[in-house]
Order: sequence, then structure tokens, then C-alpha cells
Amino acid sequence: MATTNSPLAKSSGTAAATSKSKLSFLSIYFLGINAIVGSGAFLLPQEIYQRVGVMSVLVILCAAMTVSMIALCYADLSSRFSGSGAAWLYSYNAFGKFTGFQIGLFSWFLGCLTLSAESVALLRTLKNLFPQLDNGIVKILFPVTLITILAIINLFGTSLVKFINGISSVFKIFIVLFFIVLGAFFMHKTNFTPIVPSTVTNTKSFVGHFGSAFSVVFYMFSGFSFIPVAAAQMNNPEKNIPKALIYVMASVTVLYTLVQTIAIGILGTTIVKYDVPIAEAMKIGVGHWAYAIIILGMILSIFGVAFAVSFSTPALAASLAEEHHLLPSSIGKKNKYGAPYVAVIVTSVISIFATQCSYIFLVSCIVLASFIQYVPSILAVIKFKKTKQFPNNGFSLKGGYVVPILALVISMYLLTNFNLKVLLVMLAVFILGVIIYVTKIKGAENEQAAN
Repeated sequence: MATTNSPLAKSSGTAAATSKSKLSFLSIYFLGINAIVGSGAFLLPQEIYQRVGVMSVLVILCAAMTVSMIALCYADLSSRFSGSGAAWLYSYNAFGKFTGFQIGLFSWFLGCLTLSAESVALLRTLKNLFPQLDNGIVKILFPVTLITILAIINLFGTSLVKFINGISSVFKIFIVLFFIVLGAFFMHKTNFTPIVPSTVTNTKSFVGHFGSAFSVVFYMFSGFSFIPVAAAQMNNPEKNIPKALIYVMASVTVLYTLVQTIAIGILGTTIVKYDVPIAEAMKIGVGHWAYAIIILGMILSIFGVAFAVSFSTPALAASLAEEHHLLPSSIGKKNKYGAPYVAVIVTSVISIFATQCSYIFLVSCIVLASFIQYVPSILAVIKFKKTKQFPNNGFSLKGGYVVPILALVISMYLLTNFNLKVLLVMLAVFILGVIIYVTKIKGAENEQAAN
């Protein structure tokens, strides 16, 4: 049984870093904004509208409520632990080494997929400015170059991370607010009819379309789970991370709802025609100069998410290696700047391979991988509330088991919206995890016991 003295309760590297080199609350907040507001906010409004029309605004609010309940569970858990790792750390302490290892592997895979998706999305956005980029060679070379640059940046530790992350986040928020404030003057009431497209008005298909839209919107919020991953590199993580999670989710919900509403108000049913509907809305409502500003903002926003994930994902892999050797110890090796350089390299290689998949397929895989790490984290909240293990420090989820149970039930709904190909990819990752665990971890334990 785990206790508050568990070696996983705090990261082994926490004491090594000074408070000056760690991320402040404001940096954590911006890291959260960067991890969530990215390609989905700009490239998916037409995908959501195509499925449920004007009801897409309601779908966003429903998804926001669901994800917020899960985020509250993460806030509760992050107030109990200061170590890096997030979902895998919580699962390890709640349900043991095998569960922690599997969730850690899925969380790492999720980070790699997210980095891949944002790289693909960035190229998709740039094609609107430079049509010559739409060729097979660029499709291969662009993500390799981008992910390599991000890897190099992350090799210089948290100081450069804070600088780039802050600039990207501030500019991203400015661009979104620019669209909301200016676009609100060019909306038309007639564009909000019909509320539901004629293709989904019959009761047999509406439920399926709603579920499909829900899964897409869920992706737009899923980045919140990366906020606690690098907890050991943050100041006072037990108090700052829960507060940041709440502030970030509230901010993003408002922004997403307004962006979708205004985009529909300007474009109406024609929104489904455009790859970059937010930018097109500005072109139609305001002019080419506004279109150019939005495209620039999209590029910086998508880069911001890719950058945030490229920072947190290697940190997750390093924590898996350092804490009880759930991965080879070499994965956790750090350079003189404190960056886990081996984890950065391996993460980059996996992400580069995944960029050859389509954007929508990557989105589906990310949502399912997110679900897989959410479930044990939610269950961990229930267990810790019951056993009183790992007391809260600075934040405690109120209402007993109500929020985690609701989060669990609604999250299960996601399982009804995945195709066989996506399920098979996740099954392959699970089987790979079993093989690694049995051959490496269990083998090492048996050898140690024999000696």
C-alpha cells in the first residue's frame, strides 16, 4: 500500500533545481494556454459545424464541462504530488507499477502524437500562404525540420522555455481577442439558421453526429493534462498547478465558445468550405489585412502548442526513467542545462514518424489516448479520498465523489466514437507496453531478487 512517504510522492530532481530556474505561476498559466489553444481552435470549427451546425456551440460547452470535471480531478491530484509525470505518477501511487507504467507509456505516446498533429497543422496553415508547399517532399521535410528545431530549443532548459512560451502565449491571446472583438461587428443573425444541418435533422443520425462532434471538440481541450507533467520544474507545484488548471480551463472555454459563435455568425453554412475558417471569416468581414494577421496568429499559436508539448513530453519520459526505472535510465539523462536530452531525441524521432498520418486521424488517436490516461487518474481521486493517502496541499476537490464519478461516466461516452483503426493503434501500444514491462522491468526485478 502506498503511503505519503512513497518515493514517487516527490520528484527525485525537485531539490536539485533552484526556485529561480523554475516556472512561476504565470509561466505555468501561459504554458497551459499554449498547450490547449492551438490548431483545434483555428482548423476545426468547420469540422464541428459540418456535424451539428449551430449546435456546435452547445457541443463546445458540453465538452468544456466534461473536460473541466476531469481537470478538477487533475487539480486535486496535483495538489497531492510535486513530482513530474502527472497521470502516470497518480496511477502508479494508486494502482501499482504496471498501471503506472502503461499510463506513462500512453501519456508519452499522447505527447508525441500531439507534437505530430501540431506540426501537420502548421504545414496545413502555411499552405494557405504558400501554395508551393503543397507537395510530397515538403510534407516529409517540414515536420522533420520543425521538430528538430523544437528539440534544439528544449536542450537549453527552462530559461529559454519561459521566454519563448511567454511571448507565444501573449501573442496568441491577442490574436484570438482580435478576432472576437473585431469579428463581433460582422455577424449576421440569418447565419444561425438552420440550427442543425438538414443532413442530421433525423433522430437516427443526430446522436451519432453529436458524438462525432463531441470527440473533435474534446481534442481542443485535451492539452490541459500536460500542465502537471513537468511539476518538478515548477515553483510550489502543489498550489500553483491546481490554480493554473482552473484558470486555464475557464479562459479557454470562453475563448472557444466566442470564436465558434462569431465564425458561424460571419460565414454561416459556408464555413464548411474553408480549411482555415477563422482567417476566411476575417477576410470576408474585414479584409485581406485582417486575414493576414489571423494567419500569422495561427502560425504562432500552433507553434506555441507544439513548443509546449515538445517541452513537457520529454520531461514525462525522463520522469518515467528516473522514478523506479520504468524506462531505461538513459532516457532520464540530463545535460548541463538540466534538459533530458535523450528523452528529447527519442520523443522527436517518434513524433517525426507519426507526422505522415492525416491530421484528423491524429486527432482521433489523441482523444483516445487522452481517455486512457484520464480514467485511472479519475479513479485515483476516488481511491485517495477514501484511503486518505497523500493529503491535499493547497487545493481539495469538494463534493466527495460526485465530480470524479460524473467525469468517469461522461468520459466513457468517448468510447462510442472511435473507429477500428484508432482502437487497433492503441491496442498495439498496450501490447508493446506489456512486452516491455515483462521483459525489461519484471526481468530486472527477478534478477535483483535472485541476487
